[in-house]
Amino acid sequence: MFNQYNPAEIRDRARAAFIGMAMGDALGATVEFMTATEIAAKYGTFKEIIGGGWLRLKPGQVTDDTEMALCIARAIVENQGWSTEAIAGNFAVWLKSRPVDCGDTCRKGIRAYILHGTLEVAPNEWDAGNGAAMRIAPVALFSLPDGELLKKYAVEQAHITHNNPLSDAACICVGEMLHLAICGASRTRLRRQADGLVARFPTFGFEPYRGLATGYVVDTLQTVFHWFFRGKTFEECVVGTVNQGADADTTGAICGMLAGAYFGMEGIPQRWLKKMDKKVIAEIDMLVGRLIAASPAGRMM
Repeated sequence: MFNQYNPAEIRDRARAAFIGMAMGDALGATVEFMTATEIAAKYGTFKEIIGGGWLRLKPGQVTDDTEMALCIARAIVENQGWSTEAIAGNFAVWLKSRPVDCGDTCRKGIRAYILHGTLEVAPNEWDAGNGAAMRIAPVALFSLPDGELLKKYAVEQAHITHNNPLSDAACICVGEMLHLAICGASRTRLRRQADGLVARFPTFGFEPYRGLATGYVVDTLQTVFHWFFRGKTFEECVVGTVNQGADADTTGAICGMLAGAYFGMEGIPQRWLKKMDKKVIAEIDMLVGRLIAASPAGRMM
Protein backbone atom coordinates (compact mmCIF):
# COMPACT_ATOMS: atom_id res chain seq x y z
CA MET A 1 0.00 0.00 0.00
CA PHE A 2 2.78 2.43 0.88
CA ASN A 3 3.75 4.70 -2.00
CA GLN A 4 7.43 4.86 -1.02
CA TYR A 5 8.42 6.33 -4.37
CA ASN A 6 6.67 9.63 -3.82
CA PRO A 7 7.51 11.08 -0.40
CA ALA A 8 6.53 14.58 -1.58
CA GLU A 9 2.99 13.35 -2.31
CA ILE A 10 2.78 11.61 1.07
CA ARG A 11 3.75 14.85 2.85
CA ASP A 12 1.36 16.91 0.73
CA ARG A 13 -1.61 14.66 1.45
CA ALA A 14 -0.72 14.43 5.15
CA ARG A 15 -0.58 18.22 5.38
CA ALA A 16 -3.88 18.53 3.51
CA ALA A 17 -5.52 16.03 5.87
CA PHE A 18 -4.60 18.04 8.99
CA ILE A 19 -5.36 21.43 7.41
CA GLY A 20 -8.57 20.02 5.91
CA MET A 21 -9.67 18.96 9.39
CA ALA A 22 -9.07 22.49 10.75
CA MET A 23 -10.95 24.03 7.80
CA GLY A 24 -13.94 21.72 8.20
CA ASP A 25 -13.98 22.59 11.90
CA ALA A 26 -13.80 26.37 11.29
CA LEU A 27 -16.46 26.23 8.54
CA GLY A 28 -18.85 23.95 10.38
CA ALA A 29 -18.64 25.74 13.73
CA THR A 30 -20.66 28.66 12.33
CA VAL A 31 -23.70 26.45 11.70
CA GLU A 32 -23.28 24.03 14.61
CA PHE A 33 -26.62 23.15 16.26
CA MET A 34 -28.63 24.62 13.39
CA THR A 35 -30.88 22.33 11.34
CA ALA A 36 -30.36 21.83 7.61
CA THR A 37 -33.62 23.76 7.05
CA GLU A 38 -32.47 26.68 9.20
CA ILE A 39 -29.12 26.82 7.37
CA ALA A 40 -30.86 26.83 3.99
CA ALA A 41 -33.26 29.59 5.10
CA LYS A 42 -30.43 31.79 6.41
CA TYR A 43 -27.61 31.12 3.92
CA GLY A 44 -28.97 29.16 0.98
CA THR A 45 -25.89 26.96 0.74
CA PHE A 46 -23.44 27.82 3.52
CA LYS A 47 -19.92 27.77 2.08
CA GLU A 48 -17.75 30.58 3.49
CA ILE A 49 -15.55 30.74 6.58
CA ILE A 50 -17.09 33.70 8.41
CA GLY A 51 -16.92 32.81 12.11
CA GLY A 52 -19.83 33.67 14.40
CA GLY A 53 -22.22 30.88 15.31
CA TRP A 54 -23.24 30.06 18.87
CA LEU A 55 -19.58 30.26 20.00
CA ARG A 56 -19.13 33.74 18.42
CA LEU A 57 -15.89 32.73 16.74
CA LYS A 58 -13.56 34.87 14.69
CA PRO A 59 -13.38 33.88 11.00
CA GLY A 60 -10.97 30.93 10.71
CA GLN A 61 -10.97 30.19 14.44
CA VAL A 62 -10.96 26.47 15.28
CA THR A 63 -12.70 24.62 18.12
CA ASP A 64 -12.10 21.54 20.27
CA ASP A 65 -11.82 19.18 17.28
CA THR A 66 -8.63 20.80 16.00
CA GLU A 67 -7.37 21.82 19.45
CA MET A 68 -7.51 18.23 20.78
CA ALA A 69 -5.79 16.92 17.63
CA LEU A 70 -3.05 19.51 18.20
CA CYS A 71 -2.73 18.29 21.81
CA ILE A 72 -2.04 14.76 20.53
CA ALA A 73 0.37 15.95 17.84
CA ARG A 74 2.33 18.12 20.30
CA ALA A 75 2.54 15.24 22.81
CA ILE A 76 4.04 12.90 20.18
CA VAL A 77 6.57 15.49 18.99
CA GLU A 78 7.53 16.73 22.48
CA ASN A 79 7.79 13.17 23.84
CA GLN A 80 9.60 11.94 20.71
CA GLY A 81 7.23 8.99 20.62
CA TRP A 82 3.86 7.67 21.71
CA SER A 83 2.81 8.37 25.30
CA THR A 84 -0.81 8.20 26.42
CA GLU A 85 0.22 10.01 29.58
CA ALA A 86 1.74 12.89 27.59
CA ILE A 87 -1.46 13.14 25.52
CA ALA A 88 -3.68 13.13 28.62
CA GLY A 89 -1.40 15.75 30.18
CA ASN A 90 -1.81 17.99 27.15
CA PHE A 91 -5.59 17.49 27.26
CA ALA A 92 -5.51 18.55 30.93
CA VAL A 93 -3.50 21.72 30.21
CA TRP A 94 -5.91 22.49 27.35
CA LEU A 95 -9.04 22.01 29.50
CA LYS A 96 -7.60 24.22 32.26
CA SER A 97 -7.02 26.96 29.65
CA ARG A 98 -10.82 27.35 29.34
CA PRO A 99 -11.17 26.38 25.68
CA VAL A 100 -13.95 27.85 23.59
CA ASP A 101 -15.75 24.48 23.65
CA CYS A 102 -15.37 20.97 25.06
CA GLY A 103 -17.77 18.03 24.77
CA ASP A 104 -19.20 16.53 27.96
CA THR A 105 -17.62 13.08 27.49
CA CYS A 106 -14.22 14.61 26.75
CA ARG A 107 -14.51 16.90 29.79
CA LYS A 108 -15.46 13.99 32.05
CA GLY A 109 -12.54 11.84 30.86
CA ILE A 110 -9.98 14.65 31.14
CA ARG A 111 -11.23 15.51 34.64
CA ALA A 112 -10.79 11.84 35.64
CA TYR A 113 -7.16 12.13 34.54
CA ILE A 114 -6.65 15.43 36.39
CA LEU A 115 -8.20 14.11 39.61
CA HIS A 116 -7.10 10.45 39.61
CA GLY A 117 -4.45 10.03 36.88
CA THR A 118 -6.90 7.84 34.92
CA LEU A 119 -5.60 7.01 31.43
CA GLU A 120 -8.48 4.72 30.48
CA VAL A 121 -12.08 5.44 31.41
CA ALA A 122 -14.39 2.52 32.17
CA PRO A 123 -16.38 1.03 29.26
CA ASN A 124 -19.65 2.91 28.84
CA GLU A 125 -22.46 2.23 26.38
CA TRP A 126 -23.33 5.95 26.46
CA ASP A 127 -19.86 7.11 25.39
CA ALA A 128 -20.43 6.50 21.67
CA GLY A 129 -19.86 10.15 20.85
CA ASN A 130 -17.59 11.46 18.09
CA GLY A 131 -15.05 13.15 20.38
CA ALA A 132 -12.35 10.48 19.96
CA ALA A 133 -12.75 10.06 16.18
CA MET A 134 -12.57 13.82 15.53
CA ARG A 135 -8.95 13.98 16.76
CA ILE A 136 -7.59 10.92 14.90
CA ALA A 137 -5.55 12.74 12.21
CA PRO A 138 -2.22 12.95 14.11
CA VAL A 139 -2.56 9.28 15.14
CA ALA A 140 -2.93 8.29 11.48
CA LEU A 141 0.08 10.38 10.45
CA PHE A 142 2.37 9.07 13.20
CA SER A 143 1.44 5.40 12.53
CA LEU A 144 1.57 5.64 8.70
CA PRO A 145 1.37 3.10 7.08
CA ASP A 146 1.33 0.49 9.91
CA GLY A 147 -2.25 -0.75 10.44
CA GLU A 148 -1.49 -2.53 13.72
CA LEU A 149 0.19 0.53 15.23
CA LEU A 150 -2.78 2.62 14.09
CA LYS A 151 -5.25 0.33 15.90
CA LYS A 152 -3.21 0.37 19.11
CA TYR A 153 -2.75 4.15 19.16
CA ALA A 154 -6.30 4.92 18.00
CA VAL A 155 -7.87 2.94 20.84
CA GLU A 156 -5.42 4.15 23.50
CA GLN A 157 -6.05 7.84 22.74
CA ALA A 158 -9.81 7.18 22.47
CA HIS A 159 -10.02 5.50 25.88
CA ILE A 160 -8.68 8.56 27.68
CA THR A 161 -12.22 9.92 27.19
CA HIS A 162 -14.36 7.42 25.24
CA ASN A 163 -14.39 3.65 25.92
CA ASN A 164 -17.03 2.29 23.59
CA PRO A 165 -16.90 -0.30 20.76
CA LEU A 166 -18.61 2.02 18.24
CA SER A 167 -16.24 4.88 19.03
CA ASP A 168 -13.24 2.53 18.78
CA ALA A 169 -14.42 1.15 15.44
CA ALA A 170 -15.00 4.66 14.07
CA CYS A 171 -11.52 5.84 15.14
CA ILE A 172 -9.86 2.83 13.51
CA CYS A 173 -11.88 3.04 10.30
CA VAL A 174 -11.28 6.77 9.77
CA GLY A 175 -7.59 6.24 10.57
CA GLU A 176 -7.36 3.38 8.05
CA MET A 177 -9.06 5.52 5.40
CA LEU A 178 -6.55 8.30 6.08
CA HIS A 179 -3.67 5.84 5.64
CA LEU A 180 -5.12 4.70 2.33
CA ALA A 181 -5.88 8.20 1.01
CA ILE A 182 -2.48 9.61 2.02
CA CYS A 183 -0.84 6.71 0.18
CA GLY A 184 -2.83 7.54 -2.96
CA ALA A 185 -5.66 4.97 -2.82
CA SER A 186 -8.69 5.32 -5.10
CA ARG A 187 -12.14 6.37 -3.88
CA THR A 188 -13.30 2.79 -4.65
CA ARG A 189 -10.67 1.44 -2.24
CA LEU A 190 -11.72 3.95 0.43
CA ARG A 191 -15.34 2.93 -0.08
CA ARG A 192 -14.36 -0.70 0.54
CA GLN A 193 -12.93 0.34 3.91
CA ALA A 194 -16.14 2.17 4.88
CA ASP A 195 -18.22 -0.81 3.72
CA GLY A 196 -16.05 -3.06 5.89
CA LEU A 197 -17.01 -1.01 8.95
CA VAL A 198 -20.71 -1.31 7.99
CA ALA A 199 -20.30 -5.09 7.56
CA ARG A 200 -18.90 -5.39 11.09
CA PHE A 201 -21.27 -2.83 12.64
CA PRO A 202 -24.42 -2.57 10.46
CA THR A 203 -25.63 0.41 12.49
CA PHE A 204 -23.10 2.55 10.54
CA GLY A 205 -24.94 1.84 7.26
CA PHE A 206 -25.22 5.11 5.33
CA GLU A 207 -27.36 4.04 2.36
CA PRO A 208 -30.06 5.22 2.30
CA TYR A 209 -28.78 8.29 4.14
CA ARG A 210 -30.96 9.26 7.12
CA GLY A 211 -29.86 12.90 7.27
CA LEU A 212 -28.77 12.85 10.93
CA ALA A 213 -25.54 14.65 11.88
CA THR A 214 -25.57 14.56 15.68
CA GLY A 215 -22.62 13.98 18.02
CA TYR A 216 -23.48 10.25 18.12
CA VAL A 217 -20.54 8.72 16.24
CA VAL A 218 -22.85 6.62 14.04
CA ASP A 219 -24.77 9.69 12.81
CA THR A 220 -21.47 11.53 12.38
CA LEU A 221 -19.85 8.89 10.16
CA GLN A 222 -23.04 8.30 8.16
CA THR A 223 -23.02 12.02 7.28
CA VAL A 224 -19.29 12.14 6.57
CA PHE A 225 -19.36 9.03 4.35
CA HIS A 226 -22.50 10.11 2.49
CA TRP A 227 -20.99 13.45 1.48
CA PHE A 228 -17.38 12.32 1.10
CA PHE A 229 -18.31 9.67 -1.45
CA ARG A 230 -20.68 12.03 -3.31
CA GLY A 231 -18.44 15.10 -3.55
CA LYS A 232 -16.38 15.68 -6.69
CA THR A 233 -14.09 18.20 -4.95
CA PHE A 234 -12.80 18.91 -1.45
CA GLU A 235 -15.21 21.84 -1.21
CA GLU A 236 -18.24 19.80 -2.31
CA CYS A 237 -17.50 17.10 0.27
CA VAL A 238 -17.10 19.54 3.18
CA VAL A 239 -19.90 21.95 2.19
CA GLY A 240 -22.38 19.09 1.81
CA THR A 241 -21.39 17.78 5.23
CA VAL A 242 -21.64 21.02 7.22
CA ASN A 243 -24.92 22.01 5.58
CA GLN A 244 -26.52 19.10 7.43
CA GLY A 245 -26.05 21.24 10.55
CA ALA A 246 -26.21 19.66 14.03
CA ASP A 247 -22.62 18.76 15.12
CA ALA A 248 -21.30 20.50 12.01
CA ASP A 249 -17.84 21.41 13.33
CA THR A 250 -17.04 17.74 14.00
CA THR A 251 -18.67 16.27 10.89
CA GLY A 252 -16.86 19.02 8.95
CA ALA A 253 -13.53 18.22 10.65
CA ILE A 254 -13.72 14.48 9.91
CA CYS A 255 -14.88 14.97 6.33
CA GLY A 256 -12.20 17.66 5.91
CA MET A 257 -9.41 15.32 7.00
CA LEU A 258 -10.57 12.55 4.64
CA ALA A 259 -11.16 14.92 1.71
CA GLY A 260 -7.84 16.66 2.37
CA ALA A 261 -5.97 13.35 2.34
CA TYR A 262 -7.75 12.31 -0.86
CA PHE A 263 -7.60 15.54 -2.89
CA GLY A 264 -4.30 16.89 -1.49
CA MET A 265 -3.30 20.53 -0.98
CA GLU A 266 -4.09 21.33 -4.61
CA GLY A 267 -7.77 20.59 -3.91
CA ILE A 268 -8.07 22.88 -0.87
CA PRO A 269 -9.82 26.20 -1.64
CA GLN A 270 -7.32 29.05 -1.36
CA ARG A 271 -10.02 31.46 -0.19
CA TRP A 272 -10.62 29.22 2.82
CA LEU A 273 -6.91 28.83 3.54
CA LYS A 274 -6.52 32.64 3.57
CA LYS A 275 -9.26 32.89 6.22
CA MET A 276 -7.68 30.40 8.61
CA ASP A 277 -5.81 31.39 11.78
CA LYS A 278 -2.22 31.74 10.51
CA LYS A 279 -0.68 30.57 13.81
CA VAL A 280 -2.74 27.38 13.70
CA ILE A 281 -1.76 26.64 10.09
CA ALA A 282 1.92 27.33 10.84
CA GLU A 283 1.85 24.96 13.82
CA ILE A 284 0.06 22.29 11.77
CA ASP A 285 2.73 22.56 9.07
CA MET A 286 5.51 22.11 11.63
CA LEU A 287 3.81 19.22 13.43
CA VAL A 288 2.85 17.35 10.24
CA GLY A 289 6.46 17.42 9.07
CA ARG A 290 7.67 15.97 12.35
CA LEU A 291 4.90 13.37 12.64
CA ILE A 292 5.61 12.04 9.14
CA ALA A 293 9.39 12.09 9.71
CA ALA A 294 8.92 10.03 12.91
CA SER A 295 6.42 7.58 11.36
CA PRO A 296 7.33 4.17 9.91
CA ALA A 297 6.74 5.75 6.47
CA GLY A 298 9.15 8.57 7.26
CA ARG A 299 11.85 6.09 8.20
CA MET A 300 11.36 4.34 4.83
CA MET A 301 11.61 7.55 2.79
